[in-house]
Order: sequence, then structure tokens, then C-alpha cells
Amino acid sequence: MIQIVWFKRDLRVEDHEALSRAAGHGPVLPLYIVEPDLWRQPDCSARQWGFCRESLAALRDALAALGQPLVIRRGDAAGVLRDLGRSHAIGAVWSHQETGNAWSFARDRAVAALLREEGIPWHQQRQHGVVRGRCDRDAWSKQWERLMAQARFEPPSLRPLGGIDPGILPAIPYEGFHRDACPERQTGGRREAIDALETFLEERGERYHREMSSPLTAGISCSRISSHLAFGTLSMREAVQATRRRRSHVRQLATAIRGSWPRALSAFEGRLHWHCHFMQKLESEPRIEFENMQRSMNGLREQETDMQRLESWMRGETGWPFVDACMRALQQTGWLNFRMRAMLMSVASYQLWLHWRLPSLHLARLFTDYEPGIHYPQAQMQSGTTGINSLRIYNPIKQSMEQDPDGDFIRRWLPELAGVGKAWIHTPWLMPLSGQVRSGVRIGDSYPNPLVDHEAAARRARATIIQARRAGEARYESRKIFERHGSRRRRSDRRSSDSPQQELFGDDT
Repeated sequence: MIQIVWFKRDLRVEDHEALSRAAGHGPVLPLYIVEPDLWRQPDCSARQWGFCRESLAALRDALAALGQPLVIRRGDAAGVLRDLGRSHAIGAVWSHQETGNAWSFARDRAVAALLREEGIPWHQQRQHGVVRGRCDRDAWSKQWERLMAQARFEPPSLRPLGGIDPGILPAIPYEGFHRDACPERQTGGRREAIDALETFLEERGERYHREMSSPLTAGISCSRISSHLAFGTLSMREAVQATRRRRSHVRQLATAIRGSWPRALSAFEGRLHWHCHFMQKLESEPRIEFENMQRSMNGLREQETDMQRLESWMRGETGWPFVDACMRALQQTGWLNFRMRAMLMSVASYQLWLHWRLPSLHLARLFTDYEPGIHYPQAQMQSGTTGINSLRIYNPIKQSMEQDPDGDFIRRWLPELAGVGKAWIHTPWLMPLSGQVRSGVRIGDSYPNPLVDHEAAARRARATIIQARRAGEARYESRKIFERHGSRRRRSDRRSSDSPQQELFGDDT
């Protein structure tokens, strides 16, 4: 009887528990299902499919080297598994647990119902530090540590299966699939994942803790493994253990040679822990993909939002150069550092007073490294609807002057402002007409005026949300939310420079 290993967002053979355990029970049929309905969801995009497809090509080669090629089918998962069951004796289905969007959760329920009906066991292994079912946050960190400390699973030898059409890896998941242009996105695949991790730990990452905040330096100084974690070309355990080996090595070096590595590696390991902490929120409460985490915030912003403001923000035409440069960079590369992601969401939510749902979907489509379990809790955190986090209202001018002081990032991504000097690059709407003529830009024509007065809008937003938070019902609800989702780390630790949550507290108004 064959053991089906259903690959989902775990596109590797190394440290793949489901694959290793299945191989101990019989011949393995490794399966990937191209699901058209998944790729039709409003949070999915062609840039994500491109990365996924490249990773699948690498996985196909790796499995062939183990003895059995990857089998690819297109359709709905339950239907594909039903058809395979009619032509083959299936002993069990194996996969990793997935904390995905609502669509993937509903699909997994349909698959579970089918397999129960057919009497086929479905073994779902953990690959992240996320606990399925009731989660005790007080003991959460300890279980995460235990999982990350376990030995990695080695790739097994596979027995070739005859008479099975491997299928083809399609160029697109369905006819009519929209191809968005993302010319500078990362390439998928296992080799690329290992290269990104190794070059970060050995070469690029020494100033990570200092340079991750600015888009000028973050592209090099950040690890760039987020897409590989999202699609599973690299396991979280591999990343954690490699980081700890490097930290151990650095501690043995002379002080003069260590440089900034101890601080950088400590900060990075904290971010790996943070990754699973946020995924746990969506796993424990899936409704936060759609609903305010704090229900007391319902009605504060209407989901029927100001479409003109939303579309200007989506195009990178808000009139705040640094905000627009970040959006256009994201459009072209599929990646942006965390602080700038938070700023984009904050500006949409506070200065533009948009409900977080539609902006979060737009950003999800743009992120090659989109991870639902991180994305939706973060979207709500940056919008002030969690009930347990301090408001962080980013001042787009302050951020511009701090993170891009000379305007180099702005000029790169906003060619219409290429001739504007340092004195006006952050606030071009204040530039005299004579300066606009010399710079080759006409504010209100070739580049827009700001959509609103950002300072006045921020004050109104802050006052409105604080008033809503002070209501007795809201305070009680916040305590209950913290019991379910709050970090148990001391606040002093969270605010330290090495903390993965250092950017989630405080105020930038």
C-alpha cells in the first residue's frame, strides 16, 4: 500500500518529517496538487506562484535523486486524492500541518472528511512552533524550544513506483491567470534558500540589528529567507539551529574579531521566535483574517472604504514621497523590510483612515513571502485593532528623514522626483514654484499633493481609537485577548534592542 506525502508549503526533502516517517511505512508517492481555486483567492498572486513553481522544480529534482519523482496533479485536493484512491491502494496520507488562510483551512476540512469516509489515516506533522488546538501561551515558548532542539530529519531513500504518470509542472495554475510584473523578485528553490541563510550568517548579517530598519540597507543586511520559510524550501528548525551554531562559533572568537555579530545574531534569533508567535495567533483564532481582533473596534472604520484614497495608496501616489517609494519598490521586488511594511499599513489605517482588510489584501498579493499567520495579526497590530498593543502611528515625513536622509531611495523609485534636491525631497509640496521649475516637477501634476494633512489626520485617528479603548467593555476584552494571544516575555525584554518586537511598541507620530 502506498504512502502519499502531500507537499503543501513545505517544498524540500531535508528536515521533512512527513516524508521521513512515510518512507518507514511503505513505498512513497510524493504529491503536489496545483489548486486553481487557491490561486484565485484575493491574497494570492503570480509572483507567489512564480516562486512556488521554481521551488517545485527544485523539489522534483531532489525527489528524483532519492528514487521517486514528484507527482503533480491539478484540481481540488479532495478530488485528486479520491481519484488516486480509486487506482491505487493508499495506506495513509502524510503532510505537515498548515496555518494558512480560510480557504486552505476549509480545503483541509474537506480532505479530512473524505479520508475519514475512505478509512484512510491522515498524519499531519508539525513543521513550525505552532500548536494546533488549545494553546497554553504560558508554556508556549518551552514547547517551541523543544521542537527547535530536536534532531533534523534526513532525506530517506525512496522505492520507485511504476505505472504512475508524474504529470507536468504547469506554467500557470489555471487559464486566465493574471501575471503581475515583479521583475526583481527572489528566485525560489532549495539552493537559493541555503545560499541566503549561509551568506547572511557568515557575511551579510553583522549589522542586521542596526540596518534592518532602513530600506537603503535592509535588502543586504536582512536574511532574505522569509520567502523560503513561507514556501518551506527551508525549515524553521534548520534556520534556528544554523543560527545557534553560528552564535556558538562567534562566542569563541576574540572580542576584536567578533564585531557586531553577537548583537546581530541575537536579534535575528528573536525574529525567528517571533515568526511562530504570530502564526499562533491565526491558528488559535482564524476569524482575525476577516474580523477585528478586538470586537469593540467594530464600526470604527467601515469596510466600505474610500476607494479613491485606497487606490492612490495602492499605486504609490499618496503625495508622501517615502510612502510612495516604499510601495513602488514593493511592486517591483516583492519584498520590503518590516519597518516599512508597518509604515505602509499604518498610513493606510490612520492618516487615510481605511479599514485594514482591503489594504492587507493588497499587501498580501505584493509580498512574495506572504505568510497568512503573520500577515493578518500584523495588519491588525499596525491598525490599532488588537486591543493589546500600543498605537504606532508612523509619521511619514519623520520616517523619510530618518531612514532615507538624502532621498536616494525616493529618487530611485520615484523618477518624477529625480531632480528634487535634499532640501525638498521629503516634502516637495512645500517647494516654491521656482524650485519646482528647476527640479522638473509640478506638484499636483507630475506628482500629487498629499491626500490629507498627515499630522491632523494622525491626531484625529489617535483620539478616536483611544476613546474607543477607554470604554469599560473594551478594557475587559483587551485582558481576554492578552490571555489568548499576548507574549509572556517581560515588557523590558520586548523593548530591548535585541527584541524581535522592538518595532511593535512605542510611537512615531
